[in-house]
Amino acid sequence: MNRAWFVVWALVVYQIAAWAFVPQETIQQPAAAVDGPGFGSNEAIFVQGRATLRRETSLAFERPYGSRCAGEGRKQFVSNIDEYYYHRQNDTERYGETFGKPGADYITKQWSTGEDKRIERLTQEAYALGFIQPSDFDGVARKMVEVVIKNERVMARSCAS
Repeated sequence: MNRAWFVVWALVVYQIAAWAFVPQETIQQPAAAVDGPGFGSNEAIFVQGRATLRRETSLAFERPYGSRCAGEGRKQFVSNIDEYYYHRQNDTERYGETFGKPGADYITKQWSTGEDKRIERLTQEAYALGFIQPSDFDGVARKMVEVVIKNERVMARSCAS
């Protein structure tokens, strides 16, 4: 009986050692070609989220100019714009990665509404008047902000102290 248990124990130890120390084969699955609509099944939620984001960003640009330079008003102003451009840049990058060309085309169209053009124009104006600068934004949002303001020139230093 002792020999039988010893053999079983040796087999168990051998199996555990094999699992622990033998390298696993990594199989790379090629990405499936996407030939669909360019978005997922829960896109309606994201469409509503983009509309809410546009509305909040527009409200940020309606704040009095005096509140854009210091304190909590400035923090909220920059935060709302940062949030908008963060999601816009992130969607632009991720839809193309996830859904291929149909996704990239779809999200480009989604972020090209009249309200988006208005927010771009207001961002350019805020930059030209010195209320914002690219360094106010995080890395993801900054990419999109730099594209939006690339042809603008700072004409005033409204927040210079």
